[in-house]
Amino acid sequence: MGGLGSVAMPMWVDVLDAAVQACLVHGRTDLAATLRARRAQLLDPALWVVVLGEPGQGKSQLINALINAPVCPVGDAGTTGTPTVVRHAEQPGALLVRKTARTALTVAEAAPHIRGREALRAEIGVPRALLAGGMTLVDTPASAAVPGKDWRARLGGLGDHPPADTVVLVSAATAELSVAELDLLREAASTVPNVLVALTKTDLAADWRAVADRNRQRLAAAGLSAAVIPVSAVLRLQAARTGDAELNAESGFPELIGRLSRDVAAKSQGLARTAAAQATRAALEQVATPLRARLTSGSAPSQAMARLTEAQRALDDVRRRQVRWQNTLNDDIADLVSNVEYDLRDRTRQILRKVDAAFETADPLTAWDEFAAWLDRELKEAAEANFGWLIAQCEWISHRVAAHFGEYGQDALPTWRMHVPDDLDRLVPDIEQPGVEKFTITQKALTGLRGSYGGILMVGLATSLAGMPLINPVSVGAGAILGGKTVHDESKTLLKRRQAAARTRTQRYVDDFFLLVSKEGKDTVRQAHRLLRDHFLDLTDRLQDAIVHSVRTAKLAADADVAETERRQREIELSLRELAGLYRQAQQLGDIAQPLLKIA
Repeated sequence: MGGLGSVAMPMWVDVLDAAVQACLVHGRTDLAATLRARRAQLLDPALWVVVLGEPGQGKSQLINALINAPVCPVGDAGTTGTPTVVRHAEQPGALLVRKTARTALTVAEAAPHIRGREALRAEIGVPRALLAGGMTLVDTPASAAVPGKDWRARLGGLGDHPPADTVVLVSAATAELSVAELDLLREAASTVPNVLVALTKTDLAADWRAVADRNRQRLAAAGLSAAVIPVSAVLRLQAARTGDAELNAESGFPELIGRLSRDVAAKSQGLARTAAAQATRAALEQVATPLRARLTSGSAPSQAMARLTEAQRALDDVRRRQVRWQNTLNDDIADLVSNVEYDLRDRTRQILRKVDAAFETADPLTAWDEFAAWLDRELKEAAEANFGWLIAQCEWISHRVAAHFGEYGQDALPTWRMHVPDDLDRLVPDIEQPGVEKFTITQKALTGLRGSYGGILMVGLATSLAGMPLINPVSVGAGAILGGKTVHDESKTLLKRRQAAARTRTQRYVDDFFLLVSKEGKDTVRQAHRLLRDHFLDLTDRLQDAIVHSVRTAKLAADADVAETERRQREIELSLRELAGLYRQAQQLGDIAQPLLKIA
């Protein structure tokens, strides 16, 4: 409200000004400019009537009939291609407005230019009482001649914020309202408080009353409160020429003129208030929509919270992997201990089989040195092969455990390498020759005498029956044969005894070797187990430390982000409450019971 000595401004002006400030606060300078232009237009007492329509519906002829003057071109030569403003003037005249020049013309001279599109707009002035009362008519290009669905595109020549207080959609009575016309009317009704339908060419349609009723039904079904006024421009112009009042009444124009005149009288009060409410609500809805979206998106997980969740997931994952790699290491080491022992046992058994085969024929008495050297080589090779396989298995296990860390981009393999010990000779001591019983010449002689004595005695007794002496060539020969056999048998017995002793000594020696090498192998496996365990535990600790640090950092960022989000949401909620309060004031201006703005 103004101060003393000033003119009191209507309430809708305060609401509109508050909406302008709200738009500026939220960075919507475009909406603020639109509302300012709307404010200036609503304070202007002139009523701007915008006439829309599809081609061939009698739009331009309607304006000519309203003011009883041929100001808009009609007919087959072409229709309106440039927005044309028709207002009151003391003397008839026209003004063609281009981007760089304004050209004064007569009304007749302006017609060809209005049909074209080289000008921004045409302004026609004629002395008419209807226009002198404060009405300004705007003829627009036909809907099909202007690309796009926005009806304001047809008013492009009137500036960025074209004025419009009432929209008249012209539709011929020869057909019902089309879908395109309904869409055009719906778009206009969203920004203009007064819309109506002028049903033209009733003189050509005998059933125009039925068409009017069906149009009213279609408008009601579409939720559009637009009056349908049947008119005939032909009858109106004929009545003007003849002065026939009845024909003028039959044309329907008195009702249309009366409606527009009432809008002129009501603009400063009801119409301006409703238009201000409509413009305010539309602007506030556009301001509130992104705020509601930001309020909703603010409840969604932020990037900082997502990073915290990912860091916590990574920490849980590395802990689970620690259990898995430890299980892998323990299981593989247990298998390795068993496999290494079995491998060594198998190698020693193969050596013992060769020993058994060798001592089937060989005499330890003569072949022992060669045998001992061979056995030493075999056992050393077995020990080296067993340790080599053990080390290869340890490296394989280290690769298996390191595979658990592959996702972290770490070179998880240990830098150290195991090697076959150089002092394996200490595990293979020299084997001592077993004590063997030699078959000396004396023993052979005694054994031969013992065997020959029995032969001489038995054969000599037999030959004595034939009268021969006890010792005779036959008995001596038999004794020699039996003595030789006894010596041979005793020699074989001693060889078998020496071979058995060698096998026994070798078996014990190999068993001692197995115990030593097996103990050394198990110690090596346990050492490798500890080294691998310590290496991967250290790697796990370093990973956990890095991830824990990232969790803490992400937690701090998430807490700060939550605090910032809550602060922004409080600000948005406060802004939405302020907008809702202003929106309710706009509703009261427009007498709308149900709010359209919702705060989520």
